[in-house]
Formats: sequence, C-alpha cells, structure tokens
Amino acid sequence: MTEPAAAATAVSVGAAGGVPDRVHIIDAQVQLGSELAVPRAFLEYQAANVHHRLTSYGHRVPPARTLDHVLALHQDDNADKLVAEMDEAGVDQAFLVVPDFSRVAQCRLTRPELADLHDRVARRHPGRFHVFWGVDPRAGQDGVDLFERCVNEYGFAGLKLYPLCGYSPSDRRLDPYFEICAQFGLPVLTHTGPGWGPLDFSLGSPLLLDRATRDFPRVDFILGHGGVTHVDEATYLCAHRPNVHLDISQFHSVLAADGWQAHLNRLFHQGICHKILFGTCWPSYRISESLGGLVSAFAPGSPAVAGLREADRRLVMSGNALRLVGRRNAPYTGHRNPPMPQRPTGVA
Repeated sequence: MTEPAAAATAVSVGAAGGVPDRVHIIDAQVQLGSELAVPRAFLEYQAANVHHRLTSYGHRVPPARTLDHVLALHQDDNADKLVAEMDEAGVDQAFLVVPDFSRVAQCRLTRPELADLHDRVARRHPGRFHVFWGVDPRAGQDGVDLFERCVNEYGFAGLKLYPLCGYSPSDRRLDPYFEICAQFGLPVLTHTGPGWGPLDFSLGSPLLLDRATRDFPRVDFILGHGGVTHVDEATYLCAHRPNVHLDISQFHSVLAADGWQAHLNRLFHQGICHKILFGTCWPSYRISESLGGLVSAFAPGSPAVAGLREADRRLVMSGNALRLVGRRNAPYTGHRNPPMPQRPTGVA
C-alpha cells in the first residue's frame, strides 16, 4: 500500500476494528522559512507591513528591529524548526510549496540550487513533505526541463504557480507543465488573491484559471487561499469544475465582520467539503501566531466546524489532500529516503 493510501485508511478506520482513529492532518500550504528560499525583498515587505500595523496602534518600534525579528524567524534552512512545530501541532504532513519569484525578486539560490535544497529537506524529514515546485512560464524550455527533473529525480509531488509575478495561470506557455502533470497525475496549486510588494493583484482572480481547467480535465487544480479571498469565484469554480479545489490557507486573516471562524463555517456548509483542503501558509505568521493554536481551532465542536459532519471534517483536514497527491500514476527514478549527504554549513 502506498503512503497516501495507508494514511487515507488511517483517517477512516482505526486499529480496533473500525473504530475512528485520530484524524490525520495535512497542511496544504507551507514554505521553508529560510533566507535561502525566500527573497529578501519579500521579508522586507512583510516586516514593513508588521511595522505599519504596530505604529497604527501606537507601538513605537524601530523599523530595523522589526526587520531583524522577521529575519530571525527565517533561518530554518533544513526545516527542523518547521517539523518540530508540525509535531507539536499534530500536523502529520504538509505541501511544501516553492514559489518562483525569480522574475520579480533576487533569491540567494539559483532555481536548480533551490530544487536541490528542497530535495534534501524532504529526504531529511522522510514522509513529512510533498514538495510543489514553482515555475514561471517565461523560463522557456529550461524551466520545463527543471520541472521534469524535479518530478523524475526528486519525486516532487506537484506544481506551484504564483501568477502575481506577471502572468495568467492559463498562460499557454504553461501548457507543457500541465501536460507533465497530466502524465504523472500531479496536482497544480496556484496562488489567488493579493500578494506582496509591487505585484499585480489583478492576476490573482480564480476565474483566470478557467481555460486551463477546461483544457486539462485530467489535472487537479487547487486555488490557494480560495477559501479566504475571491471566495465567491473560487467556490463557483469548485462547484462546477470537477477538477478544481481550494485551500483555506491564511484563514485567520480573512476579512469578515463576524470573524474567520464564522466565515469558514459558512464555507464548510456550502456542499463542497470534498473540494476543500486545510492549510495555513506557515510560517508566514510565526511572528504573531502558533501553528498548534491554528490547528486546534478545527477540533470537533469548535466554532469553525460547528454542525459539520465528522466525515466532512476529515476530508477537509486530510482526506482531500491525500486523494490529490495519491493520484500519481508513474514512479520517479530518484530515492526519497537515502542517508543524508554532507552539506555546506548553514544549508544542512
């Protein structure tokens, strides 16, 4: 039995003859909290946003101090801290996404180096991460070749798009990537909603993905943050396109007058729980939240899941994610769990 299939069984049946087991939890969107993987411009923008909020409430904090604090939270080069947080929160696995910001910001590593880093992280923590490799359609054949390498040699689990960098998620230049995803049974996770810095937020509309969903019906598409921003568009697509799903990452920052719990409870009662994936976008909120605190808000009887059938709650917390990453229909040639090789200091 494959790992996803075994985990899916554990979701519904316990060891004692059909007694429900602990709910398997998969976070459908996390990133490596490392300056090696996140552009400095992204972190500076995040720090500026935090500083603006603090000063608005009368807190006098030097901007440099805020930036230092944000940078200190992004030194987790090997994901040891991330995995420790997952363990404490009861998160079994996560989609580790690697957005391609190379056209809008400088990263310390080249794209091939970044792919190699995430492969090493996945092997360092076997069974914990499904890596979604980020691409940009302007990378040409080099980008396609690198994605094929990530799939065949590293066993990466999916494709990540960040259209706000300057392209539509239905850009025809992405078709070769979608064809690879159709061949291997890999899902595509695309960012929706706002982003950071000078990026074009108009490219975050879920409906921009519609052409791709029609032309590639065998590819499963996930609307990142679709349960938080542009929710009407996202749920509309989920209800009418069999291959469209959404995640609820960044849920605790949703703009709703009655709070994010009430907002999500309404979403969960719209009849599309078989299309919704739990996610947090961790560690973007390390500065103000704990992963365990976010996860605990979905315990049975909590306001966010009040009145929800247990079967639906389990689908949201892991069942849907396991199903999507479990559809891979061709093996990869690499080995996920060999002994860790020697690495340069700071990139362990």
